[in-house]
Amino acid sequence: MAARRAKAASPDAHATPPGLFAADADAARRARVALPVPVEGPYDYAVPPDMAIAEGAIVEVPLGSRHLPGVVWACDPPDSEVPADKLKQVQRCFDAPPLPAVSRRFVEWVARYYLAPLGAVLKMALSVPAALAPPPPTVAYAHSGADPETLGARMTAARKRVLDVLADGPPRTATDLAREAGCSTGVVKGLADAGVLERVALYPGAAVWPEAVERHGPALSGTQGRAAEDLQAKVRAGGFGVTLLDGVTGSGKTEVYLEAVRAALREGRQALVLLPEIALSAQVLERFAARFGAEPAVWHSDLTTAQRRNTWRAVARGEAPVVVGARSALFLPFPDLGLIVVDEEHDASFKQDEGVPYHARDMAVVRARMGDIPAVLVSATPALESVANVRAGRYDSLHLPSRHAGAALPEVETVDMRGERPPPIQGHGTSYLAPRLRQGIQATLDAGEQAMLFLNRRGYAPLTLCRGCGHRLQCPYCTAWLVEHRLLGRLQCHHCGFAQPRPETCPECGTADSFAACGPGVERVAEEVSALFPAARVQMLASDTVTGPDAAARFVESVRNREVDILVGTQIVAKGHHFPDLTLVGVVDADLGLSGGDLRAGERTYQLLHQVAGRAGRAERPGQVLLQTYEPNHEVMQALVAHDRDRFLDVEAQNRREAGMPPFARLVALVVSGPDAETADALARDLAKTAPQREGVEVLGPAPAPLAVLRGRYRRRLLLRTRRDLAPQTVLRDWLAEVRVPAKARLSVDVDPYNFL
Repeated sequence: MAARRAKAASPDAHATPPGLFAADADAARRARVALPVPVEGPYDYAVPPDMAIAEGAIVEVPLGSRHLPGVVWACDPPDSEVPADKLKQVQRCFDAPPLPAVSRRFVEWVARYYLAPLGAVLKMALSVPAALAPPPPTVAYAHSGADPETLGARMTAARKRVLDVLADGPPRTATDLAREAGCSTGVVKGLADAGVLERVALYPGAAVWPEAVERHGPALSGTQGRAAEDLQAKVRAGGFGVTLLDGVTGSGKTEVYLEAVRAALREGRQALVLLPEIALSAQVLERFAARFGAEPAVWHSDLTTAQRRNTWRAVARGEAPVVVGARSALFLPFPDLGLIVVDEEHDASFKQDEGVPYHARDMAVVRARMGDIPAVLVSATPALESVANVRAGRYDSLHLPSRHAGAALPEVETVDMRGERPPPIQGHGTSYLAPRLRQGIQATLDAGEQAMLFLNRRGYAPLTLCRGCGHRLQCPYCTAWLVEHRLLGRLQCHHCGFAQPRPETCPECGTADSFAACGPGVERVAEEVSALFPAARVQMLASDTVTGPDAAARFVESVRNREVDILVGTQIVAKGHHFPDLTLVGVVDADLGLSGGDLRAGERTYQLLHQVAGRAGRAERPGQVLLQTYEPNHEVMQALVAHDRDRFLDVEAQNRREAGMPPFARLVALVVSGPDAETADALARDLAKTAPQREGVEVLGPAPAPLAVLRGRYRRRLLLRTRRDLAPQTVLRDWLAEVRVPAKARLSVDVDPYNFL
């Protein structure tokens, strides 16, 4: 390790500009600095004599020809073996709060668990380089505390109004003060010049919630109140613990966990709420504003660089009391985090597939343990892993069994598509809505209520083929069919993003206008609904038609304002939305998620359809759910009809236990890829030859991945399975140390995989 550090610390000493080395090399202090690049560990640097740094300080250091930010992992490390004359100097220390010790421990833990380079994990914590330098402050004004008479300041009526405004509240800009006091900005500046007011620097992102903690939310039911009191007591007591807040859709889980957030604020600590979809953030912010009179800081990929910079610094400075964000918010530098909430904890979106493949729900539990704080996992359909932890006594559980304000759960029925074939629509060809679903929609519209149709498939059609020769349009870079997006006027691959216009002639047989769309996508269902119900106002909601939380919020508001009669959508409509007048939910293809070989296929399908069904009848009007299925006797469909989640979980747990699958075993996916099949096969064979042979360890494969070609690279998959009590990381490190990965090949390791493509 020391030799590697010495080489990396000075890739080309002769090419290094003068002045980068310490003036007195023998007496130079050293710092071990972790860099946000995919390398295994920190590098040693010399610290200039006049520079004061400490562990956690964010510094700028040279690496080759680049200058990068980094975090001081250790000062004057005793095991440093790099010769002093080989050390490059730390260039500067950023004017930014240090990365807290708990954040550094968390980065190390995530890197070890997922066998990822330390720098790759650190990059998620230093994801906004612009935040390392403070933005220009805004000048604000506060009362200096001095007596105007003592200062000899003449007090006019306008000046008195300015002081009255400042008597109750935080510092304000001259413009804000002038507006509230009904005077000019010159009056404010004159008071400052006289010494009555003082000028203070106000940095963007600072959040002041002076009265938020004491505002009262809606009245809670007895069950809700007891659950809220339990969570509040845990927050006040401190200490690590995980509680599963488990309640049916519409039971008021959000209102309950907001009381836990209130308790954290009363303790003067920060709170983090993780959401699986940024489209949900607008609704959660609305809840926060109603409950606390202030909105939390927000963190997700759709923010501008300036917004991310301001939020990162506000969190690091302790000026963001609450953060609502996507999974990456877990790596923000909270100096005093007191509570973590993971809403919709079952959602697969919490698992990151690209880069470091971490699961935010699981890592939220780790972060809570490291910070010795409570974590709350929230769901109407908790993951089998979380249920198993409750049953094993590792997690506490709070249950909300009924909907709020007396609303009833919807009636769920199956529509057996083997006997209820949808009749064709004149002029539109094939139909995908069975007669009973059509009748239900018409009855809903006649009653002045809203209906929703759900199909978890974007675009117009999942497959386009030539009527003449049967040629299917496939992505040139992936083993996947091109999906037609008629609204966008193109065919698109949902795996690599490749897109092209629909060809006028078949590339195989040359026939013109011969392509036919096969199967329904959400666009096609919306088209059918418009043809069947021409007087109805039909709107579609999918991730590629409504982008970003603001657009989603506007769409949701239009549904609430009764500007929509029939809503057609993908899974984006399934999570968290409350539409009081929506009483009918129709699922066009309830069997869609049951195939594909995913070990969680049944569980995911149940969770998704339960969440979709939960949109119906959330107010005083009863709801109805119709599931179009070719497998009405499947355990998932039967559990949905009977509202018997626990029976489904028992069956699912038994199936997983017998198959030796998580949560009763541990899995690691190894995917090798290369520019050609021979390269991928050769590396896969080498891995198989050196596979570990020991009790409690099994290697499955190699075999072609379901997506055998992705983005032009050929892929092969192996699975490492170990007993539940056997950590696979040690096995993996020993195994992979014996295998050389060729330059053209890649090997990715996914601990606890969720995606089996």
